[in-house]
Amino acid sequence: MTEIVEHSTGAMEIEEAVDELDRCAVEEVELTVPKTDDPTLPVLTFRMWVLGLAACIILSFVNQFFWYRQMPLTITGISAQIAVVPLGHLMARVLPNKKYLEGSRWEFNMNPGPFNIKEHVMITIFANSGAGTVYATHILSAIKLYYKRSLPFLPAFLIMITTQFLGFGWAGLFRKHLVEPGEMWWPSNLVQVSLFSALHEKEKKTKGGMTRIQFFIIVLVTSFAYYILPGYLFTMIPSISWVCWLSPKSVLANQLGSGEQGLGIGAIGIDWATIGSYLGSPLASPIFATVNVTIGFVIIMYVATPICYWLNLYRAKTYPIFSSGLFMGNGSSYDVLSIIDDKFHLDRAVYAKTGPIHMSTFFAVTYGLGFATLSATIVHVLLFNGRDLWKQTRGAFKRNKKMDIHTRIMKKNYREVPMWWFLVILVINIAVIVFISVYYNATVQLPWWGVLLACAIAVVFTPLIGVIVATTNQAPGLNVITEYVIGYIYPERPVANMCFKVYGYISMTQALTFIQDFKLGLYMKIPPRSMYMAQVLGTLVAVIVYTGTAWWLMAEIPHLCDKSLLPPDSEWTCPMDRVFFDASVIWGLVGPRRMFGDLGEYSNINWFFLLGAIAPFLVWLATKAWCIVAFIFGHFVFKYKREWWKKYNYVLSGGLDAGTAFMTILIFLALGRKGIGLVWWGNADDSTNCSLASCPTAKGVIMNGCPVY
Repeated sequence: MTEIVEHSTGAMEIEEAVDELDRCAVEEVELTVPKTDDPTLPVLTFRMWVLGLAACIILSFVNQFFWYRQMPLTITGISAQIAVVPLGHLMARVLPNKKYLEGSRWEFNMNPGPFNIKEHVMITIFANSGAGTVYATHILSAIKLYYKRSLPFLPAFLIMITTQFLGFGWAGLFRKHLVEPGEMWWPSNLVQVSLFSALHEKEKKTKGGMTRIQFFIIVLVTSFAYYILPGYLFTMIPSISWVCWLSPKSVLANQLGSGEQGLGIGAIGIDWATIGSYLGSPLASPIFATVNVTIGFVIIMYVATPICYWLNLYRAKTYPIFSSGLFMGNGSSYDVLSIIDDKFHLDRAVYAKTGPIHMSTFFAVTYGLGFATLSATIVHVLLFNGRDLWKQTRGAFKRNKKMDIHTRIMKKNYREVPMWWFLVILVINIAVIVFISVYYNATVQLPWWGVLLACAIAVVFTPLIGVIVATTNQAPGLNVITEYVIGYIYPERPVANMCFKVYGYISMTQALTFIQDFKLGLYMKIPPRSMYMAQVLGTLVAVIVYTGTAWWLMAEIPHLCDKSLLPPDSEWTCPMDRVFFDASVIWGLVGPRRMFGDLGEYSNINWFFLLGAIAPFLVWLATKAWCIVAFIFGHFVFKYKREWWKKYNYVLSGGLDAGTAFMTILIFLALGRKGIGLVWWGNADDSTNCSLASCPTAKGVIMNGCPVY
């Protein structure tokens, strides 16, 4: 009897060990991602090619076309993810079940069976390539539209394509660290996984409950119907700045209450587009990341900015409290073109005569935050993830290492992408970029050694930022480090600064996008080589469409982006490109030494580097001894309603995204493009309700529409 008990106990221990081996390292992944795979499902089907390429082309054209408008319309990949479902099933019904080129290497069947989940994932990867903007378009806009300089098409296109493809090289170098480990779970991917499952799995309805697809449809329809209010009928809803109503003629009340031009105290935004616009879906954010974001927001927005402004640091009251513009010492806008010489460099004599560039308090503080983020990122990753990174680096070369269950399934069923595939793209891209920097140096201004330095920065920071994004769903913005470095080493050349930024920083963000897609492919059990092919081809198509569309608009629309020459009611004001242009002036044309160094008045902002390095130590020591939504769903629902969270949380996020996106498109197509609008109190924007929020409060400063103190 004793032997039987011992044998049973041993069997139970073995089962527990096996269960523990198959258990995911992250609870959210364990609850969301299925541990099954069907390698027989067709992936590279005729349907996938048609719908995937169509989605990529349409989204690329539409998003770039509306990018320059006052209210940019961005169609996300989730819109295509939903839209292709009925089209895929329709093609599965009507296309002939017939083989073509039979017996050859290129044999294919137009209709190999029902529309399946793996085809759907591949189509979405193509759609995501079109939905993600090509950041280098900002360079084209800045040179041609703001600096008013000529830019040949060939170097422009080469810049566009190399900035997108350079990221493939970094992705290949670090995929072992950022894809295979179970701890690198990429939270936002779980929204996609849940949505794919809801759209394809046949789920039995429980008594008194509903299936995930039923829940998704209800959320989608509700979100779709509701968005007619903030999108058209009651456009004040995204930012209800009620504090301004209490004292509309008070500059202080306007500064405190404005949700778009001030501190936003008491301002309420009750539409999903506003909630998820900047930091992504709060339903996909882990609770610890939500707490960190909340604390940081409160400190910067409600502590640092007001203190700096009302203490009049850097003559803050001479300028708006919240603005990304560039100003003269008297509070008027700075004429940037007047300080550029014939060689597209800074005209030092004119700059000395005109005076230094000034910024608003908030703009200066956010640059300080960028400095702190840089040092904090390095210290944080070394403290919290340094040991794991080192183990993963060593383990990547070991054969008998413990692998995540999903990684084991993928390695068992599919061939990996060889490293040399990534290295070939990397080497070719670096060679082309060096060619651009030498042959078109008069245009891009960036020397060959600047290319290599930008690549070195990307190599260093890709794994550091990757760890943070893969575990928190929040990406620190480190564009400042690239601007700072080249601005000091090679100042007074704005195009060189912009190019250095896109090669050093944007190539890194592209790498993380590719890595995130690889992780989605791992969760959905997509053959890695098929995923690689979709990413490469989708990126190539997107770059061609984005470049062609932007070039066409620049030639077709007179005075594009130039508010001084456009009609007062023109939609083509390019608000997104203006910030990029201002940054190129600060970091490239004028340079960090004249702004933040010994020749500038913002040198104390450099102390943020030290503060950022110290902050992670405080958090580390403490651990050793959007915010409301994310807290509710990331903590209370996850903890006390685990089954509801498992079944519906990510589906809810996907439904809200999809409903809002579809109504946005419908409003624009039916009403917006024809200029049909409603004029009433509920559609007054924040600049009307809080018209004095951007007024300076220093004595004697004159600004149109503002009181003079």
